[in-house]
Amino acid sequence: MGILYGMVARGHVVLAEFSALPTNARDIARQVLGRAQQGIEDSNTSYSHDRYIFHVKKTDGLTVLCMADDAFGRRIPFAFLEDIHQKFVKTYGRAILSAPFYAMNDEFSRILSQEMDRYSNDANADTLNRLKGEMSQVRSVMIDNIEKVLEKGDRLALLVEKTTTLQGNTVRFKRQSRRFKNALWWRNVKLTFALVFVLLIIIYVVLTFFCRGPLLPSCVK
Repeated sequence: MGILYGMVARGHVVLAEFSALPTNARDIARQVLGRAQQGIEDSNTSYSHDRYIFHVKKTDGLTVLCMADDAFGRRIPFAFLEDIHQKFVKTYGRAILSAPFYAMNDEFSRILSQEMDRYSNDANADTLNRLKGEMSQVRSVMIDNIEKVLEKGDRLALLVEKTTTLQGNTVRFKRQSRRFKNALWWRNVKLTFALVFVLLIIIYVVLTFFCRGPLLPSCVK
């Protein structure tokens, strides 16, 4: 059922309140309010009564109180009290310091009713739940972005692989070209030596014929 009763008071002076059910919450709330005034000035306190919990927030002389189911926990009721405190101060300002009993009840009881219903039934009303929802959305966006980056990374890896293969083929081509060039140079050298050797043999044969013998006797004289 959530939050069932809400009150705003200055000391013992109740300025506004609202009850969602016809219970004795008002009577018990006044007892809790009197007990809360005996404590330290600024505090967050909870009091148990049957299956209900009265949560009290005291800040800057203003006391904001609510009654909720004991199963509703403490975080959401105190978030409600903080929100009510800020709205009340923003709406009435310095008038709070001198306002008489129920001076703001006609107007602010409607705000109490609306906020009690919102915090009891709307999960987004709770700041932490809202932040969790926003974080969930951010997380989803981040996951999508990471997946896109990973996809780009796969494409980049494929591009690097192709580049590496191309570089390897280039090095292999250069190596083969160098080997072919060296082989061609050696073949030219061997061919040159062969031609020179054949030319020398031809010259020797011609000299042998003209010089009348292999020892070239007529040419040596």
